[in-house]
Amino acid sequence: MNASPKPDWKDLMPQAARDYIAGRRLDEVECILADIAGVARGKAMPASKFAKQERFFLPNSIFLQTITGEWTDNPSGAFTEPDMILTPDYSTATAAPWTADVTLQVIHDAIDQQGNPVPTAPRNVLRRVLDLYAAEGWRPVVAPEMEFFLVARNIDPNQPVIPPMGRSGRRAAGKQAYSMSAVDEYGKVIDDIYDFAEAQGFEIDGILQEGGAGQIEINLNHGDAVKLADEIFFFKRLIREAALRHDCFATFMAKPIEGEPGSAMHIHHSITDMATGQNIFSGPDGGETPQFLHFIAGMQTYLPAVIALLAPYVNSYRRYVPDFAAPINLEWGRDNRTTGLRIPISDPSGRRLENRLAGMDCNPYLAFAASLACGYLGLKEGKMPRSECLGDAYMSDTDLPYNLGDALDLLADCAPIRDVLGPEFCGVYEAVKRNEYKEFLQVISPWEREHLLLNV
Repeated sequence: MNASPKPDWKDLMPQAARDYIAGRRLDEVECILADIAGVARGKAMPASKFAKQERFFLPNSIFLQTITGEWTDNPSGAFTEPDMILTPDYSTATAAPWTADVTLQVIHDAIDQQGNPVPTAPRNVLRRVLDLYAAEGWRPVVAPEMEFFLVARNIDPNQPVIPPMGRSGRRAAGKQAYSMSAVDEYGKVIDDIYDFAEAQGFEIDGILQEGGAGQIEINLNHGDAVKLADEIFFFKRLIREAALRHDCFATFMAKPIEGEPGSAMHIHHSITDMATGQNIFSGPDGGETPQFLHFIAGMQTYLPAVIALLAPYVNSYRRYVPDFAAPINLEWGRDNRTTGLRIPISDPSGRRLENRLAGMDCNPYLAFAASLACGYLGLKEGKMPRSECLGDAYMSDTDLPYNLGDALDLLADCAPIRDVLGPEFCGVYEAVKRNEYKEFLQVISPWEREHLLLNV
């Protein structure tokens, strides 16, 4: 009997990717995955070669690289750099519409040579957490909000970042939240963001002006955590490319401009029962369930231990300051934007909790994994949260670590979180981040030279 012919891999792609290449010769495929920082790593190859191979190889040491490009010692003590096997997830295939030729991007999954998921790959870390939910019959639903700045080109790191020039010939102004005129100032960039997103098959729920000069927020529809993490991974590149077309940069730094608000990635969470499809946060009468309160309690208990993943760089902690619209507390409240944990207005089926602590500089796979890990532990432990905050939570004492070093200490000391995220991943993540923190502490800042050089 003759074997069935192998299906064309392009038939396994989403419709948007098939539409993009319809009637055109596909030139190149980018085979990528996210590293610890969320940077795309991988290989580009001719489409003809990609069609002939089902996997390729990369060393697992890509997860030991810091944001500066340095290499961290492997906590396991071995640095033999064995190859991982990367296999394409064709459901992630999407256009790269900014390239000169016809190019697709495909996210790959990382397994070791024994066929096990590589525990340090961020996409696998998120799946590990989702598998724990699935074992209980639950399916998390998330909805992210992405904030970022458009800024003038900055090719000298010694110079401060400044807002971009708008179509009026003036630099973007701050304190213009929700202003349509402010968005119109850089309308050509927004137009390209929409066009690129459409070509890639991504649905934008809304775009608005945030409170900072040149600061924009993009909201995505709720859905599966892995799919939305993939989209944010793609969106960061898409937005950067759109900005470059118009002589400016897009930055996802948590605090790029002194005196302006920081950029967050708010994460909305709900949990559905896999058997019934019902939101477990709402009961038959439409009211809040004990499970909803347990989820909140898990956030309050364990978020300090995962701040190192939600605020992964030294710059991240510059966002956690009073009076700049960033919550620095673990209070919860209904429709209260001063709390770190907010319950938005919704009907019972849409009841959810918004985690407002994550910065936009985070790796989306790890941020979703960390936030959901906290809620999972709360559901399993059945604890109750502190009393609801009914006033201004900005006036509360901070519940968060003040710097990356303190945040890493909390992660190192929290056994429940390390068990959920995976001990091997946590060890590698901590090693990478301690290396970055050590590098930062060796840099002498302009503030130190200005105020200490001749005065102490």
